[in-house]
Amino acid sequence: MIGRLNHVAIAVPDLQAASAQYSNTLGAKVGAPQDEPDHGVTVVFIELPNTKIELLYPLGEDSPIKGFLEKNPSGGIHHICYEVDDILAARDRLKASGARVLGTGEPKIGAHGKPVLFLHPKDFNGCLIELEQV
Repeated sequence: MIGRLNHVAIAVPDLQAASAQYSNTLGAKVGAPQDEPDHGVTVVFIELPNTKIELLYPLGEDSPIKGFLEKNPSGGIHHICYEVDDILAARDRLKASGARVLGTGEPKIGAHGKPVLFLHPKDFNGCLIELEQV
């Protein structure tokens, strides 16, 4: 059901410093920050030859990343994102197998302009999973 690894998301306490580290120290291609108000984050994508790294920074007081950074002040891996061909079919298959879909269960539009869903980390070895329809 899952396809390629789309990205690994890392919550960061300083978006500008993290972006500069990837650009200057690692020599990576770093995109511009983009606000994603529906998800409560500002994101920066790091382009790699085989996938992406998504830097996450809180946007607003209700940001889920704010709570993550309170528990992990230095930042850390927040989630991994896999591609799926049909997000509704994937959701229905996962729910039928007992996996919990976060939120309402209806896809939202993600940072790439495509439908996304998140799966409960307790159902996936402590890892928050994002699914993105390609």
